[in-house]
Amino acid sequence: MVYEFTKNVLFGYYVDHMSTPDLSAVLERQLLLQLGDRLKLLRKAQSLNTVDMAARLGITRNTLRAVEAGDPATAIGTYLRVMSVLGVSGEFALLASDILQAPPAGSAAARSRRSAPVVQLRVTVDESLHRMQDLQSLALHEEAVRRVKADPTLVHQAIAIAHRWLDTGDSRSAGLWREWIGILEAGAWRKALGRGRRAQQLRQASPLVTVLPQTVRKGILAQVARLKSGIDFGGEANRPGESPSSKAASRPATSSNTSSVPAPRLRTNTSS
Repeated sequence: MVYEFTKNVLFGYYVDHMSTPDLSAVLERQLLLQLGDRLKLLRKAQSLNTVDMAARLGITRNTLRAVEAGDPATAIGTYLRVMSVLGVSGEFALLASDILQAPPAGSAAARSRRSAPVVQLRVTVDESLHRMQDLQSLALHEEAVRRVKADPTLVHQAIAIAHRWLDTGDSRSAGLWREWIGILEAGAWRKALGRGRRAQQLRQASPLVTVLPQTVRKGILAQVARLKSGIDFGGEANRPGESPSSKAASRPATSSNTSSVPAPRLRTNTSS
């Protein structure tokens, strides 16, 4: 996954080429989880309960819970409405505006030889065991749901496994397996993809992930492991049409201006 950002002369400089390794499935899920957590914390900081917040938004409490859970199926417009009520829609407006466009050709900003500052954003998953397991479990199940929607025969495979577990497995999990059979037959995937306690219990006793090929499972686990160390958005910033090598050649060996200051780093962690 590659993100490219440019900041124009509103701040006297621009930042170009903010990139990260391709970790689309797990990284995007983690970012949505963090967004949901942040919106929930903002709501609580403003002493808004879910009933009042949902009423102000004109949505149901279940939809609000989906937003605060970082549900990828929730419409982006709903996220924007929540952000607006909480007073942080300006961040979305910045992304949607033309301020992120490259400076016009021939402008002072485009001709500037000043080095653009490097901006880095680090995204990590909370190192506590339950957070790692929850992200891993969500990623595995979302991939499994995607596959069973594309190939319904996999649903029958998962149901057969659930029945076999009921016949031979630990009776303490029997209730969860019966519930899984109902989920699989009805396609009620949201029951297992939530962030509530029951959804977590269901994922811990899931026959659904058994339909995933071993290579897919290993790939998802590897992506989660990389997130534990942190994924950096950012890198060397270049002006449009300028290569890193040409910029290095034109840069003075020493400089006293602020462009020589090390890049700011922001570490973003999931919080509950």
